[in-house]
Amino acid sequence: MSDETPAAEPRFEEQMKSLEDIVARLERGEQSLEAALADFEAGMGLAKGAGQILDRAEARVDMLLEERDGQLREVPFDEPRDA
Repeated sequence: MSDETPAAEPRFEEQMKSLEDIVARLERGEQSLEAALADFEAGMGLAKGAGQILDRAEARVDMLLEERDGQLREVPFDEPRDA
């Protein structure tokens, strides 16, 4: 199981850094309306992309847990570990 993202897709951390940079620019309020709208649009795309990465990570965390007898079983992400 590899934890690498496809080469064409930016890493989650890179997307979050870009999103943080955009938020900082927007919060300063020094941009023209056109630049702010462009940043907002880019930020929404980054947020969507980061959300998709998190969704895929959550699906991967629908994980295998080792039972006491050594057997593995798949459990949903939100199921308590000792269930």
